[in-house]
Amino acid sequence: MPTTEGECGFTIEPLGETLLILHFGERIDIALNARVHEAVATLHAAALPGVVDLVPAYATLGLVYEPMIWSQGDGPPWRNLAGAVRAVFASPPGHALPAAAMIQIPVRYGGEDGPDLAAVAAHCGLAEAEVIARHTAAGYTVAMLGFAPGFPYLLGLDPALHTPRRANPRTQVPRGSVAIGGAQTGVYPCALPGGWQLIGRTPLTLFDSARQPPCLCAPGDRVSFRAIGDEEFAELLRGSA
Repeated sequence: MPTTEGECGFTIEPLGETLLILHFGERIDIALNARVHEAVATLHAAALPGVVDLVPAYATLGLVYEPMIWSQGDGPPWRNLAGAVRAVFASPPGHALPAAAMIQIPVRYGGEDGPDLAAVAAHCGLAEAEVIARHTAAGYTVAMLGFAPGFPYLLGLDPALHTPRRANPRTQVPRGSVAIGGAQTGVYPCALPGGWQLIGRTPLTLFDSARQPPCLCAPGDRVSFRAIGDEEFAELLRGSA
């Protein structure tokens, strides 16, 4: 069961023998997600031994750790690590939050690349051009990566564009498809099944295992979209091949 941490502002829960979960809340919220990313920076600065990865999500933070490093003491390894985490946040190390990377994603909207653009426009009571204008005008934050390697869940979608997922998911969504699902937008990094509303497609490669880092976007990055035409799409697609 999670343990309440009081002033730390989160609860701690062990998950298996190598993962500790910090729970900051239970909702999808930009301010709450920002707390998760601030916690990532704090724990990076603390450099606790045996913590091999930090995995941020909407309202939780996973600590992947080596249990043998934390096996000394009276309690189980997870409880010893939890105590060290509490101590870090009781007296945080001095550190500066890293500057968020700014990533612009070019998108060819509508047509075969955005087969659900008309449905989104109808649901929202807007013209298709207005949907595109609002989607490109907003600034987004990468809340987390999930579902598939490199898939960015983006917060910041204009409330006027909130659209439910499709009643019948597609068995395959093309790589680079830009989509809306509820209050979020995102980009499919490869051909995958999916139920989000497809409004366009980017020629950029969001995930490449041979690239360092392999993911174009990272949690905490800032993202914007830019509408492009056929000629630029083809040129960028050749460059990313």
